[in-house]
Amino acid sequence: MLKQTPLYNLHLELGAKMVPYAGYLMPVNYAKGTLHEHQHCRSHAGFFDISHMGQCMILGLDAVSELGQLIPSDIAGLNVGEQKYTVLTNNEGGIIDDIIITRIESGLMIIVNAACKDKDFNYLSSQLSDECFFNELTGQALFALQGPAAALIMEKYSSQAAKLYFMQACGTTIDGIKCNISRCGYTGEDGFEISVEHADAEQLARLLLAEDGVEPVGLAARDSLRLEAGLCLYGHEITEVITPVEAGLHWLFKKNPVKAIGSAPGEFPGAEKILAQLQHGAEKIRVGLLVNSKIPVREGSVICNNEGVSVGYVTSGGYSPSLERPIAMALLDPYTVELANTLYAKVREHNIAVTIAPLPFIPHRYHRWVGERQKAQGNKSQVPA
Repeated sequence: MLKQTPLYNLHLELGAKMVPYAGYLMPVNYAKGTLHEHQHCRSHAGFFDISHMGQCMILGLDAVSELGQLIPSDIAGLNVGEQKYTVLTNNEGGIIDDIIITRIESGLMIIVNAACKDKDFNYLSSQLSDECFFNELTGQALFALQGPAAALIMEKYSSQAAKLYFMQACGTTIDGIKCNISRCGYTGEDGFEISVEHADAEQLARLLLAEDGVEPVGLAARDSLRLEAGLCLYGHEITEVITPVEAGLHWLFKKNPVKAIGSAPGEFPGAEKILAQLQHGAEKIRVGLLVNSKIPVREGSVICNNEGVSVGYVTSGGYSPSLERPIAMALLDPYTVELANTLYAKVREHNIAVTIAPLPFIPHRYHRWVGERQKAQGNKSQVPA
């Protein structure tokens, strides 16, 4: 039987079209449609119910060191209230899931993908020693408030949360409701994710949706927003057979991955294969594609060169409301990858011309902290993704 989030009845009240997704009934769009929802998030603020995603905690003095052995990122330096995006890798170097880790006083809080949460939770709990305590947060809902108006809205309810920078988090209250709020999201826009108890979820959702400029956004626009932002989606750009290097996630590795992994090959699962790819290159890499046609290029479409030889395949594709044209991401042979290089996607009986383009398609608008050294170097970001 399909599960429901705490906002199920509210979604119906708002006119949502509900569809099965990752074991839940979720809103794919609302009455005004996906195009409107996408554009509204880019210009104002969108409210997303993402309560289907998994939330858990790893508690204990050894939480950081033990999770650190399962991921390629360095989390030892995370301060309380700081976050990091990373991946869980398997022994073959593939990606079990991509996750967001938040350092808390008693250990770590982790958000995982909805379709992977049972697998992830079983894996994490089985890998931890008796020195750590694994706790699945089954009673927590999760919302996202995304868009250029999100910060002004948050300022009305929590000045503490409004002062956060990208990939920072805090515990606070909104209208007396206890929340954990982080400044992050998966749309490319500035915004927040809010974890709240089920019992308070609908009250908080109605409060935010009553704000001028806030409208509900469904799964379809959430996907087109993240595609424009050039962000990976589990089951598409990242899978258990795609490595972080192939997925273009080089920035999540330790500062000197070759030295770090080379001194301890078993430091995290799949390190040997990933190290080899970092040193010598991968057999395929993730790229952006501009589609030179009104016909969209979808996941699984084969990409060929001008001689008709297959050089890769599309991982995600769809219409970009911001660019007013179809776009896609693909995994391609590295030797074919040159910006402005024209290739062809096979769509039924058509060969659709596609042009390799830099990612993201739409610049990120995260609220980042920029230190004096970074300003001097012209580096605008503290967090690469």
